[in-house]
Amino acid sequence: MTREDRIKALNAELAARILTLDGSMGAYLQGFGLTANDFHGTRFAEHPSSLKGNNDLLVLTRPDVIAKVHGAYLDAGVDIISTNTFSATKISQGEYALEEVVYEVNVEAARIAREACDASEAKDGRPRAVAGAIGPTTKLLSMSPEVGDPGRRDSDFESMAKGYEEQILGLIEGGADILLIETITDTLNAKSALWAAWEAFDKTGVELPLWISGTITDRSGRTLSGQTVEAFYNSVRHANPWAVGLNCALGPADMRAFLADLSRVAECAVSAYPNAGLPNAMGGYDETPHSMEAHYAEWARAGLLNITGGCCGTTPEHMAHMRHAVEGVPPRAIPARDTRLKLAGLEPFTAAA
Repeated sequence: MTREDRIKALNAELAARILTLDGSMGAYLQGFGLTANDFHGTRFAEHPSSLKGNNDLLVLTRPDVIAKVHGAYLDAGVDIISTNTFSATKISQGEYALEEVVYEVNVEAARIAREACDASEAKDGRPRAVAGAIGPTTKLLSMSPEVGDPGRRDSDFESMAKGYEEQILGLIEGGADILLIETITDTLNAKSALWAAWEAFDKTGVELPLWISGTITDRSGRTLSGQTVEAFYNSVRHANPWAVGLNCALGPADMRAFLADLSRVAECAVSAYPNAGLPNAMGGYDETPHSMEAHYAEWARAGLLNITGGCCGTTPEHMAHMRHAVEGVPPRAIPARDTRLKLAGLEPFTAAA
């Protein structure tokens, strides 16, 4: 099946039912007991700084482990697998002095995910899609990292876009079907990723669906850069996203009201993949597969969802329960496009008809 065929099949499934994304990569990797040697391998054995915790690098040093993670989520019944590339940009990998392997990491991560999906498709004929995961980087374009110097920026739009473009070109080469710009706390970062995607599409002649997922950082209902959910949507609406959603930071109980806000205004598919609750005093997550299933089932029955999944703390068991929660429930109806002018600062603005 070609990439075009998979995207067509995915869109047909999206119109018919609620699709499922995978869960956390990091939480599941913790169960493998990986050591520094697993991250360094033989290739990076002499690297001058510690690489432990650089999960993206495992696609080069322990691809077998990453393939097992993908396989476990696919066995749990998910429709979409995200690549292990959340931090695979020059900005983020620069903190490990590994800028030179960024392109290779993205190609290999997409290839590993694609092979896992192909193996599952061969078993039952149901197509699975690979979402190229594009994280927010470790820099912010809209805000200073230093309270005493509000004009300071540690990156600029053009540099960040160039880094994203390299990542996206690698994901396309490796076989990604969708680009998932996720965990967005600063909308200007998301816009640089969108610009990079369009540049990559022009260079390759391959255009992939764009999926944008923002992060509400606390119960204020705003992103870190201060936007409400509707303002965030208005800021990325011009990109005609395939899907828009919320992920990370909040557990399902706290995310529900903000998901309802997004579901009300979004003129495309809506996704939600919360954490398994807020981290507890021990750094763990308290939402069980059973407790999260109840939240997902209510969201689905309320007509809020087109795509669902899990973020920090979720496992294949969580995903199996989530899939059961939404099975047989019709997907959220996507509204007709509103032709009024919609703008956004920190708050949304809709012009009169």
